[in-house]
Amino acid sequence: MSQVDYEINKELGECYLFMGEYEKARDYYTKAVANNGGMPDPYMGLAAIAVQDGDMQAAHSFYKKANQVAPGEKPLAGLGMIEVELARYEEAFEHFRAALEYNPGNMMVVNSMLQLAHVLDRLEEAVPCLEAALDSGDTEAVRYALAACLLSLNRDEEAKTHLELLLGENPSNDSAKQLYAQFAA
Repeated sequence: MSQVDYEINKELGECYLFMGEYEKARDYYTKAVANNGGMPDPYMGLAAIAVQDGDMQAAHSFYKKANQVAPGEKPLAGLGMIEVELARYEEAFEHFRAALEYNPGNMMVVNSMLQLAHVLDRLEEAVPCLEAALDSGDTEAVRYALAACLLSLNRDEEAKTHLELLLGENPSNDSAKQLYAQFAA
């Protein structure tokens, strides 16, 4: 089969997935894999269908295959999400952290990794990820999360510095004001 066959089958798989016709989508994604196993997109589509079917083991396998074919943010984030569903939190944390190496500003992954950092008592490991995320989009939310982490780690001066920067940019941020009030107590 040709690259054209791969593209057609992949596109049809995406269309049927979008329309919620999972069996047709699965058929076309399977054909796309057979046409060109070197691309991650059909595996990602098959993973999404497996999630819809509630088959987390199959979804995990497809995300893993997608990441083997083309390592990246999306399959790693998918692996992390599935591992959370399977209560494999340590593995999920590692996959989220690895996904952030590809895109430090992916806020869904930042939030997921941060929640696990709290649960797993790995806040110290979350700090570099949050610092890297400061260079991307939502700096206010990231800076607040970073300040809260630093405060939890008894790194008060660093937390205070980040809260002052945040409040300097947005003096009406009530959450930051409340967190900063802890220094006055």
